[in-house]
Amino acid sequence: MSQCLLCENDTAVQSWRVFFGAKAPVLCNICLNQFEKIDGPTCEVCSRPMDQKGICPDCAAWEKNIFSSNQSLYHYNDAMKALIARFKYRGDYALAELFAEDIQAAAKKTACDLVCAVPLPPSRLAERRFNQSEALIEMAGLSSTPLLARHESDKQSKKSRAERIEAAQTFYPIGNAAGKSILVIDDIYTTGATIRLVAEALGQAGAVSVKSITIARSGS
Repeated sequence: MSQCLLCENDTAVQSWRVFFGAKAPVLCNICLNQFEKIDGPTCEVCSRPMDQKGICPDCAAWEKNIFSSNQSLYHYNDAMKALIARFKYRGDYALAELFAEDIQAAAKKTACDLVCAVPLPPSRLAERRFNQSEALIEMAGLSSTPLLARHESDKQSKKSRAERIEAAQTFYPIGNAAGKSILVIDDIYTTGATIRLVAEALGQAGAVSVKSITIARSGS
């Protein structure tokens, strides 16, 4: 019997579908229906939901660099917040499978040369024992190129909005991305500070453009 990873209800598929290789879903329909895909007008740069398509004030205010756009797939509602917290902090690595098809489809549309994960500081990687960005890439069947590493830094979740925006550079290049366009995959887009610091470091590695795909877009 297969169980939902969130509520532990049965998720078994019908027996005739198993014969044709169908896998039981990771979540039951009740849990799955709590997640809201982003639909309708959004900021052309960061996927922030808007009344009409355009560029949000935050993106208009950011200093330009080689980062060009982020596509977020879901709203960061209470259900998504709980899911990502469980994925990142309780080690439910298998939850990355939920987003594999969505990430695959979005990645095909970006047509970038290389895929790169957002690295964790060494102490945080030791604490969690896996990188959620790497997990999302792996579950989507994509190949990650190690281009960046990260110095020790305070947790983003503990910082205020202003502190995130003013955050110092913690990423540094460890690979060669000369002349390449890079796709970065991560879990949440909040203020855009992290991806812009990532893009800056990738620029030092020689990248010419950076796009990102994130599972959720926070409204803050």
